[in-house]
Amino acid sequence: MEQTDISSLLPIIITLVLSLSTRNVVIGLFAGVLTGVFMLNGLQPLDAFGIMVKDHLVPQLTDGYNAGVLVLLVFIGGFVALMEQSGGGQAFAEKVTHWISTKCKAQLSAWFGGIFIFFSDLGTPLIVGPVFRPLFEKLKLSRQKLAFIIDSTSSPVAILIPFIGWGVYIMGLIQKEFTALALETSDWQAFINAIPFQFYAFLAIFIVPLVAIKKLDFGPMAEAEAQAQKGIFTGQSQDQLTAFTHKNAKPSFVWAPLLVMAVVLISMLGPLGFPFEKVSGSAFRAALSTSYLFAAMTLLILMAVYGVRNLTDGIAVYLKGMGNMMQVAIILVLAWTLSGIGKDLGTAAYIAEQAQGGFPSWLVPAVAFLLAAIISFATGSSWGTFAIMMPLVIPTAVAIDAPLYASIGAVLSGGLFGDHCSPISETTILSSTGAGCDQYEHFRTQLPYALLNGGIALISFVVAGIFETSLVLVGALVLQVCAVYLLAQWHQHKQVAKEQGQLSQA
Repeated sequence: MEQTDISSLLPIIITLVLSLSTRNVVIGLFAGVLTGVFMLNGLQPLDAFGIMVKDHLVPQLTDGYNAGVLVLLVFIGGFVALMEQSGGGQAFAEKVTHWISTKCKAQLSAWFGGIFIFFSDLGTPLIVGPVFRPLFEKLKLSRQKLAFIIDSTSSPVAILIPFIGWGVYIMGLIQKEFTALALETSDWQAFINAIPFQFYAFLAIFIVPLVAIKKLDFGPMAEAEAQAQKGIFTGQSQDQLTAFTHKNAKPSFVWAPLLVMAVVLISMLGPLGFPFEKVSGSAFRAALSTSYLFAAMTLLILMAVYGVRNLTDGIAVYLKGMGNMMQVAIILVLAWTLSGIGKDLGTAAYIAEQAQGGFPSWLVPAVAFLLAAIISFATGSSWGTFAIMMPLVIPTAVAIDAPLYASIGAVLSGGLFGDHCSPISETTILSSTGAGCDQYEHFRTQLPYALLNGGIALISFVVAGIFETSLVLVGALVLQVCAVYLLAQWHQHKQVAKEQGQLSQA
């Protein structure tokens, strides 16, 4: 039963309204799925629930590709929990802090730490924040700055890595749409092709060394840094995050499991031609699951050998980490289901039909970026935003021949941008807590940087909509350097004029 009228948008509209009003994407997606089932089968609640489970949810779980993604996410969840609860991150960070003697080195070290702990956006504040907090205070750097660095290297780094939870989740959403549209490109290749168009992620990452090396603070952050220089640390939070530490934890707890992971992955995928030849999705997910399992086993053994956790405790942490992925799995299954129901209702066909009626194809990336940013800001969830936007943007881009990879990059960038601007985002909360900074203070001081990067990203998506080339990223980074320098100069002149005015009044 395929409808090509405006009523086919109802499940998506209900999903959006409830996700935004409840700030819970699971509630929105479930309501959207149920609405679609009612539209397809009539308003019979008992029958509709049975049909939803039997004909829509179960097929998503029994699908070979979907099951492989869910299994991989479970293995990733277990490994990340072990990493966070091993004490290795703290031991590794403390090993390199002895040579940090300047403000610039401290900021760059925290930045490198955030990039190195790429395996989890939640691992960065859990590890980097508590380790660098005393060092920042000693060097008279504000906690707002530490929270900003943590937030700029957690999600923005994680979203660029295809073989961790973020990448696996995103590729799961992409593959569902590619299969429905009979596109031959693999989800892996699509993700890789979209990386140069993730403008906001790159801008968020590279603004940190730019600000640190050139001391180009502006807005409320400049004021916080000026106060810290005087020894006045504003915006401190009582709710400080204390990471797991142990006297026997070793830096090898970080690099040894990652090394094992890389060796296992290469030994399994290398004979198949990876990374130079296309590898089947099932082989790739099997290799990744195996490498994460062996990495976890390595860490379990190391913790037991050094007396940090015995095997029983370690396995308990591992299993709990696996369970922590349940909500992610629920979001994915509901998103897949909503996409399938949308296809039955003709949602994508209707949107594409309307877009073909005069909407310029080059505007699709910019509009996708703005819509994703609004949804992410309101819900505080970038992952939920991806689940809502991918089934709309990919079919529309294909139907009107808009730049596909720029459009995918726009959804990812918009979700990340809105998440960075949102005071209710999980990463905002964790970054401020890890840095020992008041949540509102972190939101207030980071917002000007996020808005600057978001503005540059929006301009870049307009350009990328016309010229789908990775060179747009280079232009975005150059524009960022110029904009930050000018803003910092303007703020400095403003401060000088303010001080001179105060002196003349005195």
